[in-house]
Amino acid sequence: AHTKIHFGGALPFLDGIDFAVRYKKYDIPVTVINDGKASVLAENWLGSLKDMQNCAAITLGTGVGGGIIVNGKLLNGAHFQAGELSFLQLNMKEPGFDGFAGGYASAVQMIKNVNEAIENDDETDGLAAFEAINNGNEKAKKIFDEYCKRIAAIIIDIQAVVDLDAIAIGGGISAQPIVIQGINQAYDQVLADNELIRKTFTRPKIVEAKFKNGANLYGALYNLFIHVNGEKL
Repeated sequence: AHTKIHFGGALPFLDGIDFAVRYKKYDIPVTVINDGKASVLAENWLGSLKDMQNCAAITLGTGVGGGIIVNGKLLNGAHFQAGELSFLQLNMKEPGFDGFAGGYASAVQMIKNVNEAIENDDETDGLAAFEAINNGNEKAKKIFDEYCKRIAAIIIDIQAVVDLDAIAIGGGISAQPIVIQGINQAYDQVLADNELIRKTFTRPKIVEAKFKNGANLYGALYNLFIHVNGEKL
């Protein structure tokens, strides 16, 4: 099992840390896994993707986390970088990282935009943002609908490569039922507007992650079981 974090991404204090070395004196088993991959393990183990052979989890937060299972195996890739959905380019007109999913489809940025639109001084106030969205505030709903379109685009991009049965949506905002509804509606609208896509792709189920924002913790535990106990994925 790999125990070293080569690059911490949004958590730079994790760069280069080898957890097996750090906790060697405690003589305990250690495994390390990316949070997106952990999420799909959790959902495939005990959650809304239970026992599926082809599925994915998308975590909506600062960026867009991802974990993908194909033919019953967690997709790692040659460098353990498969499923890094934040690096899908969604808008080539945006400069720098803003056109990539991590910026262009950021839940944190969406919440900030909604709060600005409703003139709430606390840009991080997710509850106020979703109160406006759920109440049908025109400005808030417009921002939210655009966000859902971007997540639907990510799902279609995934389908074009790996063809999955279901995708579980997690992260903090997934606790709001309107999020899953909105993404499903946005996906259906793409199909309604594009006959070629509608006829080419079998529509995957887009479901709520059972473990919501805690999926990565359960998945990290299951990853430990896989490596230490030899449990099956």
